[in-house]
Amino acid sequence: MKIKKLNIIITLGFVAIIGILIAQLMWTRQAYNLEDKKFNQKVNIALMEVAEKLSGGKTSYTENPVQNIANDYYVVNINNEFHPVVLEYYLKTEFTRFQINTDYVYALYNCHSDKMVYGKYMTSHQESPSNKVINFPKHKNLIYYFSIRFPDKTTYLISSLRFWYLLTFALIIILLVYVYSIYTIIQQKKFSELQRDFINNMTHEFKTPLSSILLASEALNKQDLVQDNSKLQTYTSIIINQSHKLNNHIEKILNIAKNDAAGLSLKPQKILLLPFIQEIADSIQHKNKDLSIEIDIENSTSLMADEFHFTNIIYNLLDNSIKYCETKPVIKISANKDSKGLYLKFKDNGMGIPAKNIPHIFEKFYRVHTKRSEEVNGFGLGLFYVKKVVQQHHWKISVENNEDKGITTTLFFPFSNNHV
Repeated sequence: MKIKKLNIIITLGFVAIIGILIAQLMWTRQAYNLEDKKFNQKVNIALMEVAEKLSGGKTSYTENPVQNIANDYYVVNINNEFHPVVLEYYLKTEFTRFQINTDYVYALYNCHSDKMVYGKYMTSHQESPSNKVINFPKHKNLIYYFSIRFPDKTTYLISSLRFWYLLTFALIIILLVYVYSIYTIIQQKKFSELQRDFINNMTHEFKTPLSSILLASEALNKQDLVQDNSKLQTYTSIIINQSHKLNNHIEKILNIAKNDAAGLSLKPQKILLLPFIQEIADSIQHKNKDLSIEIDIENSTSLMADEFHFTNIIYNLLDNSIKYCETKPVIKISANKDSKGLYLKFKDNGMGIPAKNIPHIFEKFYRVHTKRSEEVNGFGLGLFYVKKVVQQHHWKISVENNEDKGITTTLFFPFSNNHV
């Protein structure tokens, strides 16, 4: 993905999450205001009921007896004397009925002494708090009235909206995780580009002297002096073979780096499986005289695949079976179908793979640490490349140990993708 597109996606994602967070904060604020309004309405109705009961239901009010002096402070006008015990009973009853479950303090005004007398701190806890001082200013225009204050109103409203606050907190966490993830992605992309550039530069620097070594050694091998001397011919053959092997490794690394940057370019075409695999097997058998390959595939079996990459898959699988075999290599290649698709299996008599290592063998640069693997040259890129080609074709690949010896690698080509 290009840097410009990535920056656009990051910016849009960041703006979207910020927008959602702002909307959530606005909804939370609105929910708080609505809850505050609902609380005030319930308190007003409850206090009106208390005022009516204290007046014996006989007094009709021309105006609302309940005055909301402040956000948490109410004054209720009663045109009659009343007893504090009766007031407390009615307050408990009405607040319970209207589900007003928060602490409150009520106070009475004594018109004879012209003093405000504190009533009681009503709480749901066992003990009344002694460290709270509640202010009840005297109301000049009223004679018989009581005041009530809700000191924990804000806490009560917030606790009733805890879902909204938890959701807002979760969105903030998501935003922070998103920012951290984006930062990590950008850092990883930089590291990946540095790694790819290093690999490209390194392999290109290797190819120039390697090409010179190949040309010189091939020219040397054709000299009469070398042709007449078996030892010299052996030495030059070793140089040529090892140079070709090193060149193949370099090409593999270059292909992996190129594919990581731009992805594989596939050109699927119909391939007859038997002659295709037979040709690759014959080519490998020419280089490995002790190799035995048995092929059990029907003549009519075919599939859709990129010829170049599919050839590399077959070659890599056969090459691994040969390299990791401690005796005479025997490979059995078979194909069978079921209702889901075609299965192409490669069974060898190699040294096998420890069960704990099988899930990791397709990872880049991963190699199973055994005595044999230390003797075999490689970078751990062959099966990574195979897995990448398989995924690009929408196939599947699996590896399992045989009951006797070696492993069986299975390529699955589903009918649903029109690969068979």
